[in-house]
Amino acid sequence: MNRVAAVDCGTNSIRLLIAEAGPDGGLLELDRRTEIVRLGQGVDATGEFHPDALARTFAATDAYAALIRDAGVPSSRIRFVATSASRDARNRDAFFSGVHDRLGVTPEVISGDTEAQLSFVGALSRVRPGAEPVLVVDIGGGSTELIVGSAAGAVASAVSLDIGSVRLTERFLSAHPPAPEAVAEAAAHVDAQLDTSGIDFAAVGTWIGVAGTATTLAGVHLGLEQYDRARVHGSVITLPALHALFTRLVGATVEEIRALPSMHPGRADVVTAGTLIAVRIAERLRVEGWLVSESDILDGTALDLLRTAGPTGPH
Repeated sequence: MNRVAAVDCGTNSIRLLIAEAGPDGGLLELDRRTEIVRLGQGVDATGEFHPDALARTFAATDAYAALIRDAGVPSSRIRFVATSASRDARNRDAFFSGVHDRLGVTPEVISGDTEAQLSFVGALSRVRPGAEPVLVVDIGGGSTELIVGSAAGAVASAVSLDIGSVRLTERFLSAHPPAPEAVAEAAAHVDAQLDTSGIDFAAVGTWIGVAGTATTLAGVHLGLEQYDRARVHGSVITLPALHALFTRLVGATVEEIRALPSMHPGRADVVTAGTLIAVRIAERLRVEGWLVSESDILDGTALDLLRTAGPTGPH
């Protein structure tokens, strides 16, 4: 059985993809789940995982372990990638051992470069950009990945910046709505990171957004009563519409944001910060809109697993 399971654990969410090889060489998705666990709660300030955050993450991992077992995926064909929060936490050994006890695999704390590569491959696995170069942006909870490459999937440059929706919220935007001075301070912090990123934003031909901030904003932009992955995937948020979304969010309370149709309640308090990052990137681009992809690092990780593992396990 050529079946794999990929788990992506970031600062805000933990996500699962169970898939097998499709007839066209791509992925045949069998199950995909997302849980908001906020593993990065307080990590920026304390440097450690909070016990409550670990408990939430382990509970989600228990549920994923049952799904993976039911799908018949052996531990040799599971890959658990952990990103920004896990790179920063001093007590990450407790996280590693807790996941290993539940899944039989140790989390792989991937570098920003590896995260960027997997995100780029995943994003391009199901969308076709219209112009090159392509910029894929993954706005996570603790970091933001910017990857530039070709439509064929070759990465030319990539950078991981220490700006993310949770990190920015905890530092600058914890009040809802935030004061204008706090928004200006947060924007200046994001601008400083983008200005030194080395990315030639003006040359970008297609801008693709992956992961929670982009897909959440697409659902709100489309006015979906309930989140619909099929409608979100491949949708485009024009730059004026993106600015309008930010204006709407930055003036709202968490309760008002949570009440928006298709808004995941676990993202309501951090989506404004994620949108600010997107807006500051948009200011530097000459494209007409933001192409949103539901395929991302999970898909890239699953594809990599299928390429490197044989029918019963790794070579």
